[in-house]
Amino acid sequence: MKNLQEITDNNLKSLAEKVYANKRLSAEDGIALYNSNDLFTIARLANYVREKLNGKKTYFIQNGHINPTNICVNSCRFCAFKRKDGDDDAYRMSIDEVLDQAEKQYHPGLQEYHLVAGLDKSLNLAYYEELFSALHQRFPRVHIQALTAVEIAFLADDAGLSYEQSLQRLKECGLGSLPGGGAEIFNPKLRKKICPEKITGEEWLKVMDAAHRAGLKSNATMLYGHIETVEQRVEHLLMLREQQDKTGGFLTFIPLAFHPQNTEYEEISRTSAVLDLKTLAISRLLLDNFPHIKAFWIMISLPLAQLSQHFGVDDIDGTVLEERITHSAGAETE
Repeated sequence: MKNLQEITDNNLKSLAEKVYANKRLSAEDGIALYNSNDLFTIARLANYVREKLNGKKTYFIQNGHINPTNICVNSCRFCAFKRKDGDDDAYRMSIDEVLDQAEKQYHPGLQEYHLVAGLDKSLNLAYYEELFSALHQRFPRVHIQALTAVEIAFLADDAGLSYEQSLQRLKECGLGSLPGGGAEIFNPKLRKKICPEKITGEEWLKVMDAAHRAGLKSNATMLYGHIETVEQRVEHLLMLREQQDKTGGFLTFIPLAFHPQNTEYEEISRTSAVLDLKTLAISRLLLDNFPHIKAFWIMISLPLAQLSQHFGVDDIDGTVLEERITHSAGAETE
């Protein structure tokens, strides 16, 4: 679709010219996209970029999720997964218990174990070194994607080590890449409201910078649909784009739709399909240096993930044999 006369929203015509000329979009362009009701044009522009980068291919992985603990020293207001040590439903898995769960999820086609957890003082850097070594030894062909930037910062601080030193030790034990969680929204004022105890957005980016320079690829995320503004979403995306210009280590961007059940924001409605699709498409258009955009089907449903392939998406995550974090907040996907 390069016929600009077909675009009904005049604010999108000059923007479309940029897209077709392979010119980088601005913050103003991102805001215009969010404020536009011309979803059809936004989809076609995003699909144009998607097919230019990845053709008509859509990727997925056969993976299993394991969450070693739900105990967390932080109290993020949007999180339904966290528990305090001593809570009736708090849990902490031994290395043998993690290995047992990995064994249950394993099948010959399994490609990845995805491990994220709470910030539990009892599970330190040495625990994860031993865990990754054991996983790698038992399942040598399965990639280990584990530990968000928030977890890396927590483990490094506890061990008195730099991000670089901690990442190198974990890499030597089998860590293959980092997931993108914990980014939430980078804006400092908003972050103080929704996750005041969590590392800052700048620190999140510093951990990812260290990971990329250590030869570890990672994903990136944005939690949207809570109390953030359109401007804060766009700011977040452009900060990720700037980091990617520096290191090129991000593989995939994953917008995460907020699920309010069992959180401190239960009064907020779930995100709409329009917002989900629009956010995916805008991510594809703004993040011109990211190879892939992922629709996490666990959060937005399989039908919407299928439709999102026309909105710039070329990755729908994986088989996800068990998922606890989003389901704690009301996800109904199976």
